[in-house]
Amino acid sequence: MPNKHKKFIIIDANALLHRSFHALPPLTTKDGRLINAVYGFTSVLLKVFKEFKPTYVAVAYDMRGKTFRHEGFAEYKAGRVKAPQEFYDQIPLSKQVLDVLGIPVFEKQGFEADDVIGTVAQLNKKKDIETIIVTGDKDAFQLIDDHTVVFTMRKGMSDTVIYDEKKLFERYGLAPEQMIEYKALAGDPSDNIPGVRGIGDKSALELLKKFKNLENIYKEIDEKGAAADIKPRYLKLLREYKKEAFMSHGLATIVRDVPLEYSNDKCLIRPFDKEKIFSVFQELGFNSLLGRLPDIPPVGSVEESVAKDVPEVKPVVEKPRVIKNVNYTLVATDSAFAEFLTEAREQTAMAVDTESTSLDPFRAKLLGISFCWKEGHAFYLDIKNNQIWLEKLKPLLEDQKIKKFGHNIKYDLAILQQAGIELAPVSFDSMIGSYLLNPGSRGHGLDALAFSVFGYQMQPIIDLIGKGKDQISMELVPADKVSWYSCEDADYTLRLCRYLAEELEEKKLRKLFDDIEMPLVPVLAMLEKNGVKIDSEFLDVLSKELAKKISSLEKKIYDLAGTTFNINSPLQLKEVLFGRLKISTEGISKTKTGLSTAAAQLDKMRDKHPIINLLTDYRELSKLQSTYVEALPKLVNPKTGRVHTSFNQTITATGRLSSSDPNFQNIPIRTEEGKKIRQAIIAEKGFQIVSADYSQIELRVVASLAHDEKMIESFRKGEDIHRRTAADIYNIPLEDVTDEQRYEAKEVNFGVLYGMGAWGLASRKNMSRERARAFIEKYFYVHSQIQAYLAETIQSAHEMEYVETLFGRRRYLPEINSEMKQVRAQAERMAVNMPVQGTAADLMKMAMINIAKKLPAVSPRTRMILQVHDELVFEVPSDEVDKASAFIRQEMNSVYTMDVPLKTDVSVGPNWDEQTKI
Repeated sequence: MPNKHKKFIIIDANALLHRSFHALPPLTTKDGRLINAVYGFTSVLLKVFKEFKPTYVAVAYDMRGKTFRHEGFAEYKAGRVKAPQEFYDQIPLSKQVLDVLGIPVFEKQGFEADDVIGTVAQLNKKKDIETIIVTGDKDAFQLIDDHTVVFTMRKGMSDTVIYDEKKLFERYGLAPEQMIEYKALAGDPSDNIPGVRGIGDKSALELLKKFKNLENIYKEIDEKGAAADIKPRYLKLLREYKKEAFMSHGLATIVRDVPLEYSNDKCLIRPFDKEKIFSVFQELGFNSLLGRLPDIPPVGSVEESVAKDVPEVKPVVEKPRVIKNVNYTLVATDSAFAEFLTEAREQTAMAVDTESTSLDPFRAKLLGISFCWKEGHAFYLDIKNNQIWLEKLKPLLEDQKIKKFGHNIKYDLAILQQAGIELAPVSFDSMIGSYLLNPGSRGHGLDALAFSVFGYQMQPIIDLIGKGKDQISMELVPADKVSWYSCEDADYTLRLCRYLAEELEEKKLRKLFDDIEMPLVPVLAMLEKNGVKIDSEFLDVLSKELAKKISSLEKKIYDLAGTTFNINSPLQLKEVLFGRLKISTEGISKTKTGLSTAAAQLDKMRDKHPIINLLTDYRELSKLQSTYVEALPKLVNPKTGRVHTSFNQTITATGRLSSSDPNFQNIPIRTEEGKKIRQAIIAEKGFQIVSADYSQIELRVVASLAHDEKMIESFRKGEDIHRRTAADIYNIPLEDVTDEQRYEAKEVNFGVLYGMGAWGLASRKNMSRERARAFIEKYFYVHSQIQAYLAETIQSAHEMEYVETLFGRRRYLPEINSEMKQVRAQAERMAVNMPVQGTAADLMKMAMINIAKKLPAVSPRTRMILQVHDELVFEVPSDEVDKASAFIRQEMNSVYTMDVPLKTDVSVGPNWDEQTKI
């Protein structure tokens, strides 16, 4: 058995890069380079460091050009589809990552990476070293032995498995050396290894189970001829393709004696040069991988290092570089506080950061506040032990002459409100600035930005509070430790705000930032503070009703399936649908684990078996039960008796708001059960729920942007736009349009905004693709100006690599010029949709700002409580509904003048669902 203290990781780079490229979404750097393959590659590399704690590591690459296998079979790997250039561009980047990590690369002209790996594994076995092969395919399984295992992926990049001899036999019923024999018989289409034509996977396994290898099979044939213990059909094929079988055997065999300039010393893991690593990771935007870097201590010699147990991999928590000239001050005494206050009052702008016990500001306890107005100089005020200071801080934090900067400053605003302080003016939020500059990214956290902009790794929170079971409350962390952490936050917030301010000016985004995004911050904080009232008793009754319906559906599903099974298991569901019930798989998409049972695929099977509708209902009810009916009562704040959602300003690429804990945007409104969730959102006694919903705002926006005369005229007349569209397409009077024709027109009206083509319409409307194509062609004949606008938008996006809303909000689309058709098409759909949806989102934000500013003078007790899609929700005193509603409608309709007037539908009722239009 191998020495378990000596583990050697060798990675099949090309296989892993290919796997990552196809498994991960098209991640890009700021300058538009695709980096999904190298990201996945690096992520797996760091994962195996953590999992195996190796002593040695190396990486093998394929080289361009033919190998010795092509000499024996010129068609070897012929027919392989060439990968897009975006894949090949990432290979040098992966080598750049390996270079800064100090990991050696081995490759040899005329051989494949598998041969290099086989050679290294053979050398390691002689030296009693355990080899762990990291790869994305099955070719290396033949190398498994008592010193060698294979670490590979079953699904995507995260579902991994280790194959040793036992695991391999459990999975395939074969020994490692039989994997070669298997390919010799069944062939391998991916490598164009022919095998024995007519012998498939099942036949090959059957033959190997009986004869073990190719040599024994042909020995049986040579010795017994027609009397051989082989089915006549197989016998004929084996005789006819004997030459191909042995040639395939040679092609499939990994060689283990490649002449390499190799030594174990080259592969020994040594301490990293963190300066180099941080530089490359910053360039690639790999901030999320930094915390996974192993901490490799210095070693005295190769012999000494391999003699000891390999140290446990720990996160890198020290700074990548020493920060010079920083002065972070803990203010913990009254005299120090007085000095701080004197200096602070003289400032014109400062970054503010609060420390507390919870991410929920309505449940959190304020522990301290940090301030920074000069880079490298920050103060942390220990409020936990000096609550009396808050009264003296109030004038400073509310001083309108001193601009306040923050990162996710909405939280600081909210937590200070709980302490009786109204933080103002809220002038700059570095998280929002980053979002406007990079709306397609999710890397707007302070740590990520400090790293990507300045190449600086901030102290992780786990350094203070730990993680998992060992995590402690921030309240228990000593003030001096909290001080440095919080001062660093304030310092880098200030640096980022100044840096991003210049970027916003340069990209002409400052007006959008100053006029819409920043004024919206206190409005959203107000909505969150207002919260919504939940009828918990109603939800308790609804929960019991849903439980009965779910149970009934389960029984019906089991009856139709003829067996009980885990309905939530895709694997078991696939077996029932396609195995037991034999439902046709025609047109059903596949995932890496086989046929898909996702919602879109179930929709395709609705007419094929009655179980499908039951499954869809089951899923919908189960999701409602867990996500809302059971969850909402638990989210009620015990102090306020209300649910306080969190509105997210920096999530969607189009500019729309989202919400979380709970997500009110995702409550379904087309089903009776979904509507009942809205019934649970009620008004306080003496109040009513008023909903103000922009009517068909996206169609009004696109008609205005495209200057489409037909649609503009129809809207101005107050016609039903979908009925008018149907009338124009079918060339019939408006009054003769059927409901079905109107519905078809509605699908296209909205579908074109999302780049829907003939295939999309055909699948949604269950019509032929030819009819769908003709329908869309007629639509664009009627609305030729919309067609021209969409074409111009796509063309401009290809030229500029971004699109804009009416108010200058941008979405960058560097992938729109990709060589990959699928990636390019997706980017074009985004280019069509974003200016329309984003403009509608901007209008909604502008309306919210105006209403929040003027509402107190009109109806001071009215509270804005929710924003969902195109709708604003208010809690209004019953005796002020008419006055407040008229004001809200007027403000929403007049927020901006376009070719098509905005229209707002207003409804009122005791809850969010049961409402009457007014």
